Amino acid sequence: MTLAEFQSTLAAGVPPDVPPLLLSLWYDARGDWDRAHTIAQDIEDEHGSLVHAYLHRKEGDLGNAG
Repeated sequence: MTLAEFQSTLAAGVPPDVPPLLLSLWYDARGDWDRAHTIAQDIEDEHGSLVHAYLHRKEGDLGNAG
């Protein structure tokens, strides 16, 4: 899936069939921070931690972003 294809799914409102990491970012882009956060915090690798930290920075919770 290209970036343009991924972005086109945002308007459709139906999540694409992508790995959880991208699904978390999809929900974030749609404004559903809670769902994005729930998915990201369950990804137990470095990439999941980075997206989890990004979401907390976006939220303004710098303590949890660490």
